[in-house]
Amino acid sequence: MAVRYWWVSQNQTYTHEVGGGYMWAPKTNKRGGNLTSYDNMTEINAGDLIFSFAGKQIRAVGVALGPAYTAQKPRVFEKAGEAWNDDGWKIDVVDESTLNPSLPSQHMSLLAPLLPVKNSPLRLDGQGNQVYLCEISELLANAILALTSTPVPDVPVLTLDQLAFDEAEQEIITMTTITETVKATLVQARRGQGLFRSRVQTIEKQCRVTGVKAEKFLIASHIKPWSKSETDERLDGNNGLFLSPHIDKLFDSGFVSFTQKGAMLVSPLMDPDVLAKWSIDSKMNVGKFNNDQAYFLEHHNQNTFRNALT
Repeated sequence: MAVRYWWVSQNQTYTHEVGGGYMWAPKTNKRGGNLTSYDNMTEINAGDLIFSFAGKQIRAVGVALGPAYTAQKPRVFEKAGEAWNDDGWKIDVVDESTLNPSLPSQHMSLLAPLLPVKNSPLRLDGQGNQVYLCEISELLANAILALTSTPVPDVPVLTLDQLAFDEAEQEIITMTTITETVKATLVQARRGQGLFRSRVQTIEKQCRVTGVKAEKFLIASHIKPWSKSETDERLDGNNGLFLSPHIDKLFDSGFVSFTQKGAMLVSPLMDPDVLAKWSIDSKMNVGKFNNDQAYFLEHHNQNTFRNALT
């Protein structure tokens, strides 16, 4: 089946969808009518390429892992999705952040002649139209890939015989409702690898405490512990932070945490000598977290961190 190319406008839901590794749209509008923009979800197949547009930029390129399936509106949409019906279509996606986020409005001499005649994602002045999902041509797709210097994401294909697993992962291995590939993906997620790691990387670019950016030296750590998370939460990039190994140890043990606004929380049981020797400023602000991350941080603060207070 030939690859098709799609443009998805995600101004209100970018961090939810790209971080979570999916696209979601209601099946109909509030009046029960069909919209081409929503119906397009049912046209996508595995391997199709998807360009994410948010904040007037092309910010990510994704590959669909399969066709749309029925799913309820994600709880994290909150106010962004108040006007949408709960019954919708969902598509699982592997995303890659663009190396050079592109402002289409600055390249309209190149892009304008390649825009669709109908259901275009952009106006001729480069401003976005009020549509969620549009099909675009291969020529436009290649032009965007060139402008953003973005490689097509690799789609992980794993089977359990490619992985060794420990006793704690037996729960996954014995599940009968998911495929071997999904089981392998979840095993990797538990270890901070694979899809989970790549989704964390679309949101977090460095360790918030040390500032280290070298990805190979950072751990993709679950905010809400893997053992306490639902299946979709285990793969959600918003449920993760990139942390230097010693910071990950403190965070995972509940000796440090963060507020949504980025203030560091330190357990009174923490030996202050540890912070001093590791040059950690307990009064530092690590930057505000998005609403999805705040949801998971609340769980961490009420459970993991609180447990280290006593």
